[in-house]
Amino acid sequence: MKLSLTTATRKFNLEMEALLNKEVAVVTTSGKTFTGILLGYDFETKSICLGRAKSSDGEEYARIFIYGHHITYVYTLKPILDLKEFASILEKYFPKMVKYIEEARVITVMNKIRISEHGVEGTGPIAERIRRLFEEYVKEKGYA
Repeated sequence: MKLSLTTATRKFNLEMEALLNKEVAVVTTSGKTFTGILLGYDFETKSICLGRAKSSDGEEYARIFIYGHHITYVYTLKPILDLKEFASILEKYFPKMVKYIEEARVITVMNKIRISEHGVEGTGPIAERIRRLFEEYVKEKGYA
């Protein structure tokens, strides 16, 4: 499957967005590593802002901005919840009632119940059933 440049760029941007407010590690061109919460990024310059950051030499920073040309790579310290996979699981229980919105990283069931990496929003017996399925999925996959 060949992706267009705009599709590939969009997918890259979605992956970066999924890292927002998550703990990441950033390795710089000088070999120094910073860990912290990804608070923001600039797509054009590839610069990032980390909160509650710590460097590999033990220094701590409330906020640190690392310019893109100094970044070798960025990686996550914990796995990111695979909502697309969870949506396919929900589809087995609620056929043709599940919608996964990739850009928003949100699942909706029956246009009433909303599932994101933060949990299940909604009330009633169906929401409770989805909440149990979500908790089982998170536990089984090691996201908890």
